[in-house]
Amino acid sequence: MPDDGAPSLVRDLSLSGPEPFVIEGASVLLPDRAEQMAVRVEGGVITGLDMAVDGARRVPAPGMILAPAMVDIHGDAFERQLMPRPGVMLPMEAALLETDRQLAANGIATAYHALTLSWEPGLRSVATGWEMFRALSALAPRLTVEHRLQLRWETFCHEAIPLIEAALSGPVRPSIAFNDHTSMALLHPDTPLQDRPFDHDPAFPVVDMDSAAFLEKMDARAKRSHTTPAAFVAQIREIWARRPSVPGVIADVAALGRAAGVPMLSHDDSRPETRRFYRDLGARTSEFPMNMATAQAARDAGDAIIFGAPNAARGGSHLGSPGAADMIRAGLCDILASDYYYPAMLGAVARLLSDGVGTLAQLWPLIAANPARASGLHDRGTIAPGLRADLVLLDWPTGATPVVRQTWVQGRAAYGAIASGPQSLG
Repeated sequence: MPDDGAPSLVRDLSLSGPEPFVIEGASVLLPDRAEQMAVRVEGGVITGLDMAVDGARRVPAPGMILAPAMVDIHGDAFERQLMPRPGVMLPMEAALLETDRQLAANGIATAYHALTLSWEPGLRSVATGWEMFRALSALAPRLTVEHRLQLRWETFCHEAIPLIEAALSGPVRPSIAFNDHTSMALLHPDTPLQDRPFDHDPAFPVVDMDSAAFLEKMDARAKRSHTTPAAFVAQIREIWARRPSVPGVIADVAALGRAAGVPMLSHDDSRPETRRFYRDLGARTSEFPMNMATAQAARDAGDAIIFGAPNAARGGSHLGSPGAADMIRAGLCDILASDYYYPAMLGAVARLLSDGVGTLAQLWPLIAANPARASGLHDRGTIAPGLRADLVLLDWPTGATPVVRQTWVQGRAAYGAIASGPQSLG
């Protein structure tokens, strides 16, 4: 067998779930350490560590790292495939098939698509949400990774409730994220976004919707919505009139989520009061808390805390929110999500490892075991006998940028690639 292992990767693309195989020679990332050992897979499940090959196909992986495949709890990069330029929409099925390839190539075996359900027309409309919900159902037999929906519900969008109900009764359990970008859009510019009051505070500071500055601010949203800034401002003014009824509708949607037993999250919390409000409704995950006090309140209550992987990969937030690395060091971050860039999950771990934030065994749960557990998916995220064979094989020479060479989803080869030249894996 050639030393570089390339033929084994090409041949391995023919693997199907039921066919037993053993990955040999890799450094295997276990919950508490990395250790060179063989991993046996059969019927889509990890059946043993360092056990006899017993007739299984051998997959040599010398010098590589074998890790649990990633679980992305919040990612909206699919929007880039659907709308690659503002106002330019492409066919839904083609966009989702391309997204599927990107996920597999980045070692992500389970993806929660942050599907914004908003009163806005266009990309983030309820109509687009229905189209994606139906397309994912139709495409399921052709997809290589496990696609789930995060119903990123804009709390002023009452029209989304029938879609939420349909998704909750579907075969693949979604999550619900409570999202209030309406109040954020109407926040008075004198108040920093990270310090805004509780969204339902009667004294919430509101921008002058007649100002030229607000009209200009809404330009990008208008393009995304296939409308003009003036029409968008008129619509958001009309939607803002719903504000008195919003808390009651939030309670109704939370009751639907509790009845269905799905994980629930709140998005961009800016106050401990905000986090408490959603926790009391059953949302036990804080997604992108916007300041230290809110993250600490979530930690004190035992809530899971998510930050963006791009934040960690870049070394800071583009919005001025807390840095993910600092929050990890402070014990205030459990999960890193791809957010708007799928490669950021692996890139974040590489950056954090290089910066000495933790060991690989300490950091990898941020993108695998922890998001799986917060999502109630206890059958994946860790390499152990009896769990799903969702695995990723990494070419990661010391001091170099890691690259995914193979991704398995329930023992099926979802992605495989080889280097064009000799691999210096040693």
